[in-house]
Amino acid sequence: MRISVFGSGYVGLVQATVLAEVGHDVVCMDIDQAKIDQLRQGQVHIYEPGLANLVRDNLDHERLHFTTDERLAVEHAEVLFIAVGTPSRADGSADLGGFFAVGEAIARHRCEPLIIVEKSTVPVGSGDALRGHIDKVLRQAGRLLQFDIVSNPEFLKEGSAVNDCRRPDRIVIGCENEAVRKVMRELYAPFNRNHDRIMFMDLRSAELTKYAANCMLATKISFINQIAELAEHLGADVESVRLGIGADSRIGYDFIYPGCGYGGSCFGKDIRALIHSAREAHCSNDLLSVVEAINERQKNKLFERVNAFYQGDLRGKTFALWGLAFKPNTDDMRDAPSRVLMEALWDAGPACARSTPKPCRKPSASMVIARI
Repeated sequence: MRISVFGSGYVGLVQATVLAEVGHDVVCMDIDQAKIDQLRQGQVHIYEPGLANLVRDNLDHERLHFTTDERLAVEHAEVLFIAVGTPSRADGSADLGGFFAVGEAIARHRCEPLIIVEKSTVPVGSGDALRGHIDKVLRQAGRLLQFDIVSNPEFLKEGSAVNDCRRPDRIVIGCENEAVRKVMRELYAPFNRNHDRIMFMDLRSAELTKYAANCMLATKISFINQIAELAEHLGADVESVRLGIGADSRIGYDFIYPGCGYGGSCFGKDIRALIHSAREAHCSNDLLSVVEAINERQKNKLFERVNAFYQGDLRGKTFALWGLAFKPNTDDMRDAPSRVLMEALWDAGPACARSTPKPCRKPSASMVIARI
């Protein structure tokens, strides 16, 4: 099947590469010329275990292609995935500028029927809004186009994204057109052989499923951090408590490890976006607001402990931070708790030196030595 993927970040690049691996003819489009030039040479700009070799292999077999030419990407596709970033605005809402820009490119360049797949994490109702946006551009140009919009959220974990894409827990597909469902089932057939992982639902339910999943995981993290704080004050061992509650099959051990809070590009952004959506819908968002507040407090705890240990006097001290990414097996420092600690330490003194142990790719994502 001919596939185009707009966006070559974690989601887009992994999705494009794994779809090429199972035999689809895939074009991955991005507006960043330098990034595309690197990818054409098999040089991957993100650290994700197994991804670089997979990209090079599919380039060699001419199943995977990279371009900055939006017309080429739009005209190539039978199915077009939108996997562009949707960062947070100041009010917590998702910035859909890049998302709608892909819709405009489709309206400008497409003549044949097309299936458009939302892979980006977008607020509930974005698929309907995209349909209206494309229709508006088409009307202004005096053109007609038959297209369908599908929500197919990603559930990848940075650090294991390739494996997650190859062996998904579930494949959520939001669309109600039976012909389109048949195409999507064919597209995902290589990932659906041993048992049926596909879950069909309506467009808006699929969009909400992505947000609900990430917010649930973030809630577990904030919950165990709250329990850890309580255990410390009550003289209990939070590790014993964690094992005791994780043994319950209804709870499990995933995401109940006390720590310095969640980070990365997804959890915080998605919680803020869902809080904003709830506010817009005049619906209570009390739980999500508390989850976010607990996490922001948790990010300060490492510095508070260090500061208390030295009784507030950090002058002349040297601190080494090892593992600055927001989680293992990635070089992603977006919204990482380590940044809060670094900034607090830097506020106490001016100097900083860096070192880069393998396998991290970014100098700032591995180790920082701060001399206060």
